[in-house]
Amino acid sequence: MHKHSFLDLLRHGLAGNRTWPRMWRTPEPKPEYDVVIVGGGGHGLATAYYLAREHGVRNVAVLEKGWLGGGNTARNTTIIRSNYLQDPSAALYDFSIRLWEGLSAELGFNVMFSQRGVIHLAHSLHDLHEIQRRGNAIHLNGVDSEFLDPAQIRRMLPSMNLDCRFPVLGALHQKRGGVARHDAVAWGYARGADAHGVDIIQRCEVLGFRTRGGTVTGVETTRGFIGARVVGCAVAAASGVLATMAGFRLPLETSPLQAFVSEPVRPFLDHVVMSNAIHLYVSQSGKGELVMGAGSDPYVSYAQRGSFDQVELAVRALLELFPSLSRLRFMRQWAGNCDITADRSPIISGTPVRNLFFNCGWGTGGFKATPASGFVFAHCLARGTPHPLAEPFGMERFHSGALIDEGAAATVAH
Repeated sequence: MHKHSFLDLLRHGLAGNRTWPRMWRTPEPKPEYDVVIVGGGGHGLATAYYLAREHGVRNVAVLEKGWLGGGNTARNTTIIRSNYLQDPSAALYDFSIRLWEGLSAELGFNVMFSQRGVIHLAHSLHDLHEIQRRGNAIHLNGVDSEFLDPAQIRRMLPSMNLDCRFPVLGALHQKRGGVARHDAVAWGYARGADAHGVDIIQRCEVLGFRTRGGTVTGVETTRGFIGARVVGCAVAAASGVLATMAGFRLPLETSPLQAFVSEPVRPFLDHVVMSNAIHLYVSQSGKGELVMGAGSDPYVSYAQRGSFDQVELAVRALLELFPSLSRLRFMRQWAGNCDITADRSPIISGTPVRNLFFNCGWGTGGFKATPASGFVFAHCLARGTPHPLAEPFGMERFHSGALIDEGAAATVAH
């Protein structure tokens, strides 16, 4: 380390980081904006960034009731993949991976995207048939997929027990999948949006919408009324609450999804491993911690704590595959809130209120879609019409029956 950089680091440390330059401004809200985005998580910040960069719309405010990335963006297991069964899903999520692959360079900020590969395990003949069907389907859609036999799996994951109570018979491998750093994603998009002139306003809770003649004119907030020509909502599990404020209902249910982080251990797991039969997904962080989760809790709730039975199910599944971890200690646990639609696919859509748009219903798959979600939602807000990739995900599909059924079609839905 150079002498000056060491002295700078020491000076900043002794100053309690108070001398560090701010990554984005902290402005007071203007009376009116061209676009107001409700929600300062990854999706909302990405939308603001692409609005400014792709469409030249810079008179934009992002309103966040807490702090940036403090909601579901910070409450997930950061898995990124695109091996979905249905054509619209595969197209949207694979577009997201293509954006992920160049995101650090584009933002000038390291989001720590690691394409370590995602392995979905098959434990029965039914599982094998499912991954073969899905693997062939996504291959036809141009998404990478590779079938693995037990010998190949054993070479790639030597620490895993393939002869457990649910023996591993094969797997589907997506090499381009992986993980990223969740907070770095929020910070990178916030920094990029701010550089384009977007106002990021934290601790500003939306209390309601003001309309005139069926058209939204702005939002009521804890910091007063803020006018807007267009309002876009990207608030995950709070979407149903905001829709009720606007006078309509969304076809959503909300459930907690738990995750866990272990104490750090030496690197031994260089892939993301997922299993539907025993419902587990696990990866190892750069610090050596195991990051893992299981299924969403089987009840509707806004609680961000989860239930004890899901903890037991997750640990049981982990030890089925990795019995050598039986003495490993967990350091922390958390739960995010998942807004889940009937077909397990998102809603990117206009609403019964003109110029009011919602981006929600991502369930357990929102983080991986962050770049693509922001890109296509920005198109909706700037042009008033859906992006071609987002068109199948409109709310009207719940009336027409043109559902995008990803329920049980994408193995673990994370």
